[in-house]
Amino acid sequence: MRTFGAVHQALREHAGMSREEYADLVRFSKHTVASVELGRRMPDTAFVERAEELLGNTGALRKALPTLARQPGLAAWFRRWARMETTAITLHTYECRLIPGLLQPEAYARTLFTNQLPPLDDEQVEAQWVARATRQHLLWERPNTAFGFILEEHLFRRRTGGAEATRELIDHVLRIAELRNVEIQVMPTEQETHAGLDGPVQLLETPENRWFAYCEGQRGGLLVSDAKEFSVLQARYARMRSQALSLTDSVGLLQRIRGEL
Repeated sequence: MRTFGAVHQALREHAGMSREEYADLVRFSKHTVASVELGRRMPDTAFVERAEELLGNTGALRKALPTLARQPGLAAWFRRWARMETTAITLHTYECRLIPGLLQPEAYARTLFTNQLPPLDDEQVEAQWVARATRQHLLWERPNTAFGFILEEHLFRRRTGGAEATRELIDHVLRIAELRNVEIQVMPTEQETHAGLDGPVQLLETPENRWFAYCEGQRGGLLVSDAKEFSVLQARYARMRSQALSLTDSVGLLQRIRGEL
């Protein structure tokens, strides 16, 4: 979007028009023109078509429009981490609040979206789901990436969305657990020692073998690149792997919970 805006500004200035003059001709406010040129606003089709007419009909803006992306449905603070996920060679996740987005089936995810506060409209809910479903392709599209998940038992017993949604959730997680590049462990509710009581964490290894961590709260996320801080989080995750149920026992527990529904 910033590149598109810079090209648009260069074409406007080459045509010898100020933003105020141009805004009148393109029939958008000067604030809208400024936002587009600074990469803060996605131009709509009408804006681009009128811009082409005024700036020489080169076709450059028209051809560039389909390539623009705002990553709708992803929180601003999460976008950098989401980009890193697409090339990661290792991704470990511990979650105690809800099933991680990479593992959420549609009914479970939509329950979260429709109960969000402040409320989302239908278009926002759809954008959230599309973004989440797109991220989930990583599990199948990157078979050489090692994915590990440690999930609290109570996440499956809470019945988010009702019994049917929970059955779908468990079936979905069990199918994913069959993938060779995915390991899923359940942290039992009755556990005397627990290294993850400070909250959820994700650990990521890049193709250059650099490690990063990500910790998320209610209204923001923290990307950790400092080696000392990461070392602490890595040690905690390693301890949790020994405290959680084995891969086989985790599958067995999920099957029992599924049978109780």
